[in-house]
Amino acid sequence: MPPKITPDKNDADNEKKDDKDSKDNKAIAKIAGSAGPNKWNKAIKKVKNTRRASVRRGSTQKDDPFLQRFTVTAREIDDYLHDFSEIFTLTFWKKLVINPANPPYYWWSFIVTCAVMYNLIIVIMRGCFYDKLQVRDIVHYWFIPDYLFDFIYIYDMYMISRVGFLEQGLLCRNVRTLTKRYLKSWKFIIDLVCIFPFDILYFFVGYNAFLRVNKCLKVWRLREFFNLAETHTNYPNLLRVANLILIIIIIIHWNCCLYFALSRYLGFGSDGWTYPDVTDPNFSSFWKQYVFCFYWSTLTLTTIGDTAYPEKTVSFIYCITCSLIGVLIFATIFGNVGALINEMDAARNDFQHKVDSVKRYMEVRQVTGPIQERVVKWFDYTWNNKESVDDSKNLEHLPEKLRAEICIHVHLKTLRQVKIFSDCEPGVLVELVLKLKLQVFSPGDYVCRKGDIGKEMYIIKKGKLEVCSEDGKVVFVTLEEGATFGEISILNLPGNKTGNRRTASVRSVGFSDLFCLSKTDLLDALREYPEARKSLTEIGKNILRKDNLLDEEAARREERRQQNLDKKIELIADAVDDLQKVVNKLIDKVSTKDTEGTPASQETPPPVTEEKNSTEDKEVKPSTNSKKSITNVHGKDSSTKETTEETKKSSAILANEDK
Repeated sequence: MPPKITPDKNDADNEKKDDKDSKDNKAIAKIAGSAGPNKWNKAIKKVKNTRRASVRRGSTQKDDPFLQRFTVTAREIDDYLHDFSEIFTLTFWKKLVINPANPPYYWWSFIVTCAVMYNLIIVIMRGCFYDKLQVRDIVHYWFIPDYLFDFIYIYDMYMISRVGFLEQGLLCRNVRTLTKRYLKSWKFIIDLVCIFPFDILYFFVGYNAFLRVNKCLKVWRLREFFNLAETHTNYPNLLRVANLILIIIIIIHWNCCLYFALSRYLGFGSDGWTYPDVTDPNFSSFWKQYVFCFYWSTLTLTTIGDTAYPEKTVSFIYCITCSLIGVLIFATIFGNVGALINEMDAARNDFQHKVDSVKRYMEVRQVTGPIQERVVKWFDYTWNNKESVDDSKNLEHLPEKLRAEICIHVHLKTLRQVKIFSDCEPGVLVELVLKLKLQVFSPGDYVCRKGDIGKEMYIIKKGKLEVCSEDGKVVFVTLEEGATFGEISILNLPGNKTGNRRTASVRSVGFSDLFCLSKTDLLDALREYPEARKSLTEIGKNILRKDNLLDEEAARREERRQQNLDKKIELIADAVDDLQKVVNKLIDKVSTKDTEGTPASQETPPPVTEEKNSTEDKEVKPSTNSKKSITNVHGKDSSTKETTEETKKSSAILANEDK
């Protein structure tokens, strides 16, 4: 029989790709219609090549195995991915749901913002300067941007009706629910007024730009875009300043146009307050008119003055209104600008305050000379290299797991080179990363000296350090980025010949950035991870064996002693439990005997006929009650004797165990 041939997996994948490409070709061919075949064949090839290249890039990009091991939060499940050909199908647009946190919605909001800005600036300007901008020769050119942005407004209504919202922590993808939610909101009413075609009145009143003033009502979209931009950009303070400047320019622009319109109503050049006569060649051009009015509006709204005094009642009312608007609005805006500028320099001001406090302390304590220069250079280095940033303060509002993953991402290059972290549990690394503290050493500073008791371990983030002799003349080795030292001293390894003391001095060559981990922090982190502690202990012992610094006999002796101590603790705990049980039994016996003796003592004495005989009997013979009480006393004495004997036995047992 001929051999059975099974299809290769790669062949099957290639067939799937070919089928997919053929479907894409058919979909794009439908769209192409009657266009030339060569032109659309080139476009199809470009689309397929770009998609294949993206797939190829995605297949080669793999997650870092080290980072993947220690990732403590789940990866975000992204939205559904669509092929290029699906955009030209109706099912894509029917089922489309937009996540407002994703970049596509952000960039679409930017396009809508441009449309809103166009209407806010151009419409009022065309309506007031109509003799220059609404001429029959020019007005037809305004139709292209007008109706292009009207189409963007209409399409934006569809996009907003598909914007999902979080429901019980999940993005709602029900199209009907999203559409109903949008139709019941105030945004739909404003959008509906914005797209109402008042332009039809052009046929009755002529080309009047004020018929498009309703397009300016979509200002809420402008505000929403700036809120999104503050979360997406890395420079939020700069964006806030730009937003305030944009608002100032729009307010001055509108006031400029209204001033020109009011001057037209009162008559150009009728008095010194209005715009000069437009028949004058020096004031007839559009840019001259606009710049003159913009200048007047800026001086008036900022209450600087230096403008002509009004002469008519309407002029007085308008100037008073402009002054009130300038005082109220611009005072608020400029106050916000000052606050934003202070926030932009807040980190620098805080750092400079620390520098000044240290300098002031050195002056009071009369610390001068090279030490003061070293302190100043240290501050300069920490600020220029962004080492003055406190990670704990900046990330304190995040959850602990997410904060730990950010720290792992930031220090990934350094942590990957640390051998003791390569095989430890992810939970241990999370605990240790949050306890790492950055320390910066100046050139010539000693990190530790020979003979010091080791209480910290160090990981070199940046810089070079020299392992030298006690006098610093002989350099044994130079440590570079990713190297660690001092990890043996904080593990408290049994049998260590050095006795947790530094075996050499470590000196910084230049400015060095080191991560410091203290012994207490390490022991706190390993308390809940006994397996990780054993593995780290073995790694430390192997390092000591290589350097012949491990006393095997002392290590085994210490381990046996630790085991015997654990057993003794267990025996003492068992003995205490047994003693507690014996005491509980004795208490139960005493309580039962007391309950038996109480009714006998409460019995009534027999009747006595003569008082004399009764008194004699009381004096000579003890009564039955006294006999019973005596027996009860004897019973208690016997019980107490038993308890004392048992306690003696238990104490003897404890003494033997202690010996």
